[in-house]
Amino acid sequence: MANKKVTLIVLLVIIVIGINMTLFTVDETRQVIITQFGKYIKTVDEAGLHLKIPLMQTVHYFDKRRLEYDAAPAEILTRDKKTLVVDNYARFIIVDPLKVYQTVRDEIGAQARLDDIIYSELREELARHDFSEIIDLRREAIMDTVAKRSAEKAVQYGIRIIDVRIKRADLAEEVKASVYGRMRAERERIAKKYRSEGNEEAMKIRAETDKQKVFILAEAYRRAQKIKGEGDARAIKIYARAFQKDAEFYSFLRALEAYKKFIREGTIVVLESNSELFRYLGSPKK
Repeated sequence: MANKKVTLIVLLVIIVIGINMTLFTVDETRQVIITQFGKYIKTVDEAGLHLKIPLMQTVHYFDKRRLEYDAAPAEILTRDKKTLVVDNYARFIIVDPLKVYQTVRDEIGAQARLDDIIYSELREELARHDFSEIIDLRREAIMDTVAKRSAEKAVQYGIRIIDVRIKRADLAEEVKASVYGRMRAERERIAKKYRSEGNEEAMKIRAETDKQKVFILAEAYRRAQKIKGEGDARAIKIYARAFQKDAEFYSFLRALEAYKKFIREGTIVVLESNSELFRYLGSPKK
């Protein structure tokens, strides 16, 4: 009886092991290729429970999701002979697991191959541009070119590259000081140029302003003299008409104005009694 139980347990264990070796599960995030003694049999990309021949067939899993490859920082030389330490990354998808298996075996091999492809394209493209172009807004166009060329080469490995980007691009430590010094000197030279041009423009503006000031003052003086002359002429005409109407009254007014100007309180004036100036201060004529 005990032997029967042991035999039953052994049979159950064998059955369980056989089932585990015969069945395999594929979830929604994976795709599978099956090989038999290294020879490709089929691709399974539907989620669920599937069968295989135990001990003869092998299941190789590949991710269906969008994967990210993060490269180690590497030095790249620009067109103007500056050494950049570039840290880049890429996003990719395994679209043909059979090609991946046949060329690079697995995802680790795929990332290693991507490293070679992207670094090669990145080094070649950055060598066509100066440091200033790489760090400004042209970086977007440069990386689009790198991504396009890398994607063309990655197709043969069953990989579709979605995007390639630079996380960080710094100068090598040994050249930072000299490069920053040249950049600072260049900015100072440009600043001096702008200041010089500004001073020159300011002098032109001041000269033009002074010129306009002289012109305005001269014109104002001319107009003032003209107005004054016209006023004097009108005054003379008025005086002349008044004199013509009553010469004696006009002479009397002029005399009063003269008295007002030179005779002040406490003023002593010695004149002859028959002086014309005091003609109106004497006794009235009868």
